[in-house]
Amino acid sequence: MHIDARDLPANSLIEGDLCIIGAGAAGISIAMEWIGSPRKVILLEGGGFDYDPRVQELYDGKTTGQHYYPLISTRLHYFGGTTGHWAGFCSTFDPIDFEKRDWVPYSGWPITREDLEPYYPRAQKILELGPYNYDWKFWQKQDPELQPLLPDESVVWNKLWQFSPPTRFGTRYRDTIVNARNIHLYTYANVVDITANESVNKVTEVTCTNYTGKAYTVKAKHFILACSTIQNARLLLASNKQAPAGLGNDHDLVGRFFMEHIEIKTAELHLTAPNPLKLYSLDFGKTKARCELAITRDQQVKHRMLNGTSSLTPLQIAQAQKPIIELWDTRDPQKNMQQLSEGMKETGTNAPGGASSSLFKSYELFTRIEQAPNPDSRITLDTARDSLGMPRADLHWILTPLEKHSIRKIYELIGQQIGRAALGRVKMKEFLWNLDDLTWPDFTGGGWHHMGTTRMSLDPKNGVVDPHCKVHGFANLHVAGAACFVTAAAPNPTLTLVSLSLRLSDRVKTLI
Repeated sequence: MHIDARDLPANSLIEGDLCIIGAGAAGISIAMEWIGSPRKVILLEGGGFDYDPRVQELYDGKTTGQHYYPLISTRLHYFGGTTGHWAGFCSTFDPIDFEKRDWVPYSGWPITREDLEPYYPRAQKILELGPYNYDWKFWQKQDPELQPLLPDESVVWNKLWQFSPPTRFGTRYRDTIVNARNIHLYTYANVVDITANESVNKVTEVTCTNYTGKAYTVKAKHFILACSTIQNARLLLASNKQAPAGLGNDHDLVGRFFMEHIEIKTAELHLTAPNPLKLYSLDFGKTKARCELAITRDQQVKHRMLNGTSSLTPLQIAQAQKPIIELWDTRDPQKNMQQLSEGMKETGTNAPGGASSSLFKSYELFTRIEQAPNPDSRITLDTARDSLGMPRADLHWILTPLEKHSIRKIYELIGQQIGRAALGRVKMKEFLWNLDDLTWPDFTGGGWHHMGTTRMSLDPKNGVVDPHCKVHGFANLHVAGAACFVTAAAPNPTLTLVSLSLRLSDRVKTLI
């Protein structure tokens, strides 16, 4: 069932069993789990079914620290959320990503990789991926041309990604949600405040509005924030009439530990003989699975480094491509997408890592690496307000020396293995040559992968939500998505954030 909140009478009261705030990948995935149940589910989406510049403007904000994309253009504010322009990259997290690593401050999830295992296959189907198998040898059986670069995987191994079509949740699942009798989707319903009971340990209602100026009240037994990593933190911090620091923020942790993947051109691989490297190539719309070079767990422990991967693009193509942070530089996400697409087409390929050829002997090595959890990398509230009266988000993105050490070590290890196998040589870019240089070049970018602002923990002094994604100190307030991540791992977050959201959904079913 769909209701346009702009058409509701002012001060309307909406009541249900479960209220999901946000209809992106997390919110829609959870809502679909409740279809056909006897429970009334309210799904609130701040935008409509299509891009609306006036609604998108609500996501504007300020950025300081490490240079970043315009905040307004990093997330899409309509039904389906940022799946409206995601690229479809999917891979599972590794066991080490959940472990406490003594060289990575604030690492260690209160759950393990095994706890997510039942949910990955379910998320795989929602994201319209292939078989739930991330072993490159499985895919090689289907295509013998998928040959590994290195003869063994004792130091550098082949981590596999699968590719969603990509699934546009806003179109793929629109009819499913709208036609579900017990799912009540309200578009143009922007939540601007959360109200708790007198003891401030249970949410009683939320207030939503839109640019008509009308306000509405939503009451439910349980509430799930699925607004995205930045907006979840922003809403909790702004809901401060009962708790001056914001809800769930007794220990000043809401908004802290903002994480991104650092994505950057890093090195060159020069082979002694041409090699198509089909196992590592990517042609959007055609490639179902490909690998990136990764460092084994033992080597990560030995060298005290973060988890990251390296993709390979034919050098003559990569050299013609501008850094993505230069192509995604306006406030308009639609214009940025056009610039990005045109920039790739000009190089003769439709995406980084595109069509390779047996004539190529040289490749660019491109890094995607986790950011170390850092409490100083954070979301706070700006003094400026949006058109609905909400304080805007202020992102202060900060990196540490560990990221640069880890990137350098990745290519030292890859270079050593390439040399020992007599396959060629690796040349690192100049910004990695000086061990004492902790600065980052202008072409340093991120993956639009926002994580960590309501991190998971057993102890409320160390995080915002518990192992089941319930806000510490609250009986019925939960957070869905990558905001709950403790560490970022190397892979793109979508597969894992959907899996974690399905786990949360199963948990809430036991509580209602």
